[in-house]
Amino acid sequence: MMRLAHLILAHDNQLQLERLIKRLIYTDTDIYIHLDKKKDLTPFLHLKALENVYFISNRTAIIWGDYSMVKATLKSFEEILETGKAYSHINLLSGVDYPLKSAGTIQKFLFAHADKTFMRFRHIDSEWQESKSRFTKYNLGDYNLPLKFQVQSLMNRFLPDRKLPNKLEPYGFSQWLTMTPECIRYTLDYLKKNNAVRRFFRMTWGVDELVFQTILLNSKLKDTIVNDHLRYIRFDKGGSRPKTLTIQDKKILADSGKFYARKFSAEVDSEILDYLDQLADINEYKE
Repeated sequence: MMRLAHLILAHDNQLQLERLIKRLIYTDTDIYIHLDKKKDLTPFLHLKALENVYFISNRTAIIWGDYSMVKATLKSFEEILETGKAYSHINLLSGVDYPLKSAGTIQKFLFAHADKTFMRFRHIDSEWQESKSRFTKYNLGDYNLPLKFQVQSLMNRFLPDRKLPNKLEPYGFSQWLTMTPECIRYTLDYLKKNNAVRRFFRMTWGVDELVFQTILLNSKLKDTIVNDHLRYIRFDKGGSRPKTLTIQDKKILADSGKFYARKFSAEVDSEILDYLDQLADINEYKE
């Protein structure tokens, strides 16, 4: 029997996380939570009482922009696959995401496209050149070294530009994606077998937006990848963090055709979450 898995990377706000989880709960669906290792798990443990909700045991302390984000995702993916359950996809979410459609509508679509991975991608050299320096410059943020940022500055000043190993073509765009187990296993195996590639990505800033796209679009699985991550995310011009969405954005969210959006804050505006709940339930009833 096919199932769907959601993996939520969370670090705070257990009330909003609980609300998200309750909107994702559905027949043949499992929800896994990776809580940042820097956070105390105790205030979140009540979520285990919810249906088919599990906590990732092998937690990682996450630093934004560094390889620790990828490490947390990979370790969580591996733990989910080790359950042996037959998942169509593992869908990666953050704790500040929220669905725009009902859990049943989303599951029906993914089960009908069980051979496809959904992620946004651009070729770095021709379509996303502003991110090229991520591949050419050194980033030591993931290393526990004395004076590491001074060392990093010297490396970038005096060493030649870095080059991707294995003649890989550079791709990237968004870290949020919905992947088939086949694509996940391929990525895990590739990084285990190719130490030079793993070391390269560990020294790459913003690597969470690059690693899966680069590995998979250079693989035999590239034709299974749809260039759509099924999400609505808006950045202010020149901003590196997504805009917090409010009730003022309700029309664009309703018209987006996407399954999820980010980011939301119940403390800033809970009305938009109420609206999205009603919209998803009404649309499911119409279907």
